Amino acid sequence: MALPAIAPYPLPTPDELPANRVPWTVDPDRAVLLVHDLQQHFLSAFPAGQEPLTGMLANTARLLTAYRRRGVPVVYSVQRGGQTPEERGLQLDFWGPGVADDPAVLAVPDAVAPEPGDTLLTKWKYSAFVRTDLAELLSGTGRDQLVVVGVYAHIGVLMTAADAWMRDVRAFVVADAVADFSRADHDMALRWAAGRCAAVTTTDALIGEG
Repeated sequence: MALPAIAPYPLPTPDELPANRVPWTVDPDRAVLLVHDLQQHFLSAFPAGQEPLTGMLANTARLLTAYRRRGVPVVYSVQRGGQTPEERGLQLDFWGPGVADDPAVLAVPDAVAPEPGDTLLTKWKYSAFVRTDLAELLSGTGRDQLVVVGVYAHIGVLMTAADAWMRDVRAFVVADAVADFSRADHDMALRWAAGRCAAVTTTDALIGEG
């Protein structure tokens, strides 16, 4: 039930992305940037210093810089260490006890770490909306777009995008700022999102918008 050891794979290029069903574009005045599960516990499964980890982190850092300058609220979903079986629920059956209560594995890498003014949400399930204040944060700030980066693309990223769709929030999955167990899982998540619940885009496209 531990996380798999992830083999290196290249991030998708713009010409490899699935076609979106919707023509949505990001409006910085309507968007929130969600940095999903970028804790060392999850990132340690990737080969250090190689793709997809290096590119995903670099693109996330670029997007954070650009969006903070534009006044886009930044939200981090982070899991708490040392969860009880009751808190884990069915995740215990699928993934075991979860993140250890250890600052080293709970930490977000410095290059993409939260800054003053960012919001941290304790995340309990695949979707960052479940048992958190994410929906209230969006509605309370009059924002109806959610840009999602982080890991893992076919699990929490995809489930959060689908949950956003069910709340009439437009989700954007950043193809080269997410990473996954494999390129096959990564591509599957992008195809499903583009066809069912979100717009799939790239870091360069988002930095150029707005």
